[in-house]
Amino acid sequence: MNFEFSDDQKLIQDQARQFLAEHSPLSTTRKVMDGQSVYDSHLWKSIVNLGWTATAIDEQYGGLGLGSLELCVIAQELGRSLTPIPFFSTIYLAAEIIQQHGNEQQKQRLLPSIAAGETIACLASSELAGQHLFEARQTQFSNGQLSGKKIAVLDGVEADYAIVSATDTNKKHSLYLVNLHQADIQRTLSPSIDSSRPLASIEFINAVAEPLGADNAASAILTEAFDRAAVFTSFEQLGGCEASMQMGIDYTKQRFAFGRSVASFQAIKHIFADMYVAIELARSNAYFAAWALSVNDKKLPLAAATARVSAIDAYYFCSKENIEVHGGMGFTWEFDCHLYYKRAQLLSSIIGSSRWWREQLVSRLLDE
Repeated sequence: MNFEFSDDQKLIQDQARQFLAEHSPLSTTRKVMDGQSVYDSHLWKSIVNLGWTATAIDEQYGGLGLGSLELCVIAQELGRSLTPIPFFSTIYLAAEIIQQHGNEQQKQRLLPSIAAGETIACLASSELAGQHLFEARQTQFSNGQLSGKKIAVLDGVEADYAIVSATDTNKKHSLYLVNLHQADIQRTLSPSIDSSRPLASIEFINAVAEPLGADNAASAILTEAFDRAAVFTSFEQLGGCEASMQMGIDYTKQRFAFGRSVASFQAIKHIFADMYVAIELARSNAYFAAWALSVNDKKLPLAAATARVSAIDAYYFCSKENIEVHGGMGFTWEFDCHLYYKRAQLLSSIIGSSRWWREQLVSRLLDE
C-alpha cells in the first residue's frame, strides 16, 4: 500500500512552504508575541486568498472540496513556520464539526464565511483542571440561553463564533453554537506558554445559543472531532520537528570549537540521529492516520491516537534537543529555539494531554 502523497499534493506543499518562508518568517511570530494583536491579520488575509481556509470544505458551501490530505500538507508547513493565525481552531475543529454535524442552515450560514476567511470560530469545551475532558458541569443550557464559563479556549479572544459543550435541564450533554458578539458574553485573555497562539476564558451570561449536532451527543462528537484534529495536529508537529532539527544542524555546522565544526562531534551526531529516528516514527504514524482519515477507515481512532502520541513525543524531544545543541545561548530570548519549544508544549495539550491520548491509545488497542 502506498501512503505517499500525490504529485498535486506535493505541489501544494511546496508552494505553501515557499509562501510561508517569504511571508511568515519567525520574525512574524515574534511580532505577534511582542505586540498588541493576537494574530497577524494581514498574513491571515493572504492565506485566505490562497484558498487554504477553503481546502477541505465542500464546494456547495463555498470551499474547494479537495479533502483532508491537502489540509495535512498545509498543516505541516504551518507548523514548520509557526504561523501565528487562527487556523487550528477555525479549520481543524470548528469547520470540521459544523461540516460533519451541523444542520443545513448552519452549514449554509457559516461554512462559506469560514472558507472566505470572514468568520473565525473556536471550540470551548474545557472547564476545570483535573476533570474529564468532555464534562460540562459549570455550563448550562436552558430556554435557548447559555450560562457558564469555559477556560483555555484557543483563539477565543478574536473568534466570531464558538462551539460550546453544555448540559441542559435534563442532564443531557450536547453542543451549542454561539455568536460571541453578544453583550452577555465576557472574554478575557489568559496566560499561554506560547503567546503567539493566545488562549482565552469565556463567560456566558444567558447568551443566546442554538443546538449543534444530535441531542446528548457532545462526547461522541468531540471524540470524533479530536480524532480528526489529532491527524492535522500531528502534521503541524511534524513540521515543527523538522524545523527544529534543521535549525540545530545549521547552527552546529557554523559553530566551531577546538578548530572544528561542532556538528562533527560524535555526541552531537548522536543527538541528531535520535531526532531523525523520532521524526521518522512520527511521520510514519501521521501518514497512516492521514490515509485512515481520507478514506474514513475504521482504524482511524487507533491511528489518530498513535499519531498524536508519537508526534507529541517527537516534537518535545526535537525542540528540547535543539536548545541543547545551541549550548548556553540556546535558551535565551534572542535565539529562536524557544519558539518551537513553546509551540511543542502548547500543541501537546490543546486537544487533550499526552496522558489522555496514551489512555485512549491503550483502550483502543484493547478493543482491537
